[in-house]
Amino acid sequence: MNAKALFIYDENETAYRFNDSHPFNQKRLILTVDLLRKAGALPPESVISPGKAAEAQLYHVHSREYVQAVTALSYPEPEQKWLQQAEKYGLATEDTPFFPGMNDITMGLVGGSIRAVDAVMTGETVHALHLGGGLHHAMPSKGSGFCVYNDAAIAIAHAKSAYGSRVLYIDTDVHHGDGVQWSFYTDPSVCTFSIHETGKYLFPGTGAVNERGADSGFGTTVNVPLEPYTEDESWMECFSEVLGKVAEQFKPDLIVSQHGCDAHAFDPLAHMHCSMEIYRAMPRFIHQLAHQYCGGRWVALGGGGYEIWRVVPRAWSLLWLEMSEHAIIGQLEKDPELALPSSWLKEWQPYCSEALPSTWLDPVETWEPIPRRNEITQKNRQTKELAMLYLPK
Repeated sequence: MNAKALFIYDENETAYRFNDSHPFNQKRLILTVDLLRKAGALPPESVISPGKAAEAQLYHVHSREYVQAVTALSYPEPEQKWLQQAEKYGLATEDTPFFPGMNDITMGLVGGSIRAVDAVMTGETVHALHLGGGLHHAMPSKGSGFCVYNDAAIAIAHAKSAYGSRVLYIDTDVHHGDGVQWSFYTDPSVCTFSIHETGKYLFPGTGAVNERGADSGFGTTVNVPLEPYTEDESWMECFSEVLGKVAEQFKPDLIVSQHGCDAHAFDPLAHMHCSMEIYRAMPRFIHQLAHQYCGGRWVALGGGGYEIWRVVPRAWSLLWLEMSEHAIIGQLEKDPELALPSSWLKEWQPYCSEALPSTWLDPVETWEPIPRRNEITQKNRQTKELAMLYLPK
């Protein structure tokens, strides 16, 4: 092995940008990379560039017609016939509007996730992280939920076609990983696990516990929809108990995980009440599973996260610190109040209207308790039991 973990990144990935007021803001990549560098946790030799997907690789998941539409709508002035069809392809919505250069820029993000799979499966590294990826809502013939191409699904399809991998996909975004689920709903060689806020109140409205796969893929779709205002302890109980049993039954060759960090209490687009603790604990659990079941082979991707100042940089940094087994992770065990680098705070505080957190973890003891905690916990436990009724064999 050449490296324990590789960090796949290129500042050009920040060009994935719909418009100036859109909540999907890739400046969070710059903030995260800068935090890791100022913490002394991202040596230059760990960073590799993403490369670009080949068009043929998109067809593992997306229709030729859809790729043609994305390409046509990427010109500075698209032809009228494509403008008239943009809505049909999900690219004229407030969430996912087409933008100039969209095709090339998104193919770069897809290329990064494919590069991560190749790095892990060829033994170049044990773990690979591509924070520019995780666009899990895009459908075969439609853009959706800020996602143009589904790099997560394409990377999984690549792992299958190039390496014959049996893949466990783990989605920790607060929004259900619908695009990946439906791409492999009948496929017994891909198990999709998604823990998210219930779709009763949140986009995309899917991810119910009774969505379990179909035909020979029955049992290889596992959903854990949690109640609004779920907190750390209940989230981690449901996550670890269900996922532990899923991994034990499915026995993957490769884990691909998506790390949206929008279940945090500060995130503006959801209703959960978790702290930075789950973003320390979730990667640690996945890390253990990777070594227990698939020789450490683990590809991690980014995803949602719309509090780009106070949440995303810390959450994604904790993921990399766990993957690379950096000393800071051990220090946090001894000192939960460990401070962030003062140089990072000094650099970015002038641009943020609220006070940036000064520590890696949150002072949850100062947060106001959720009044329905017991009721929420009990409902989540019922969901957890239902999720474990038909697990993959």
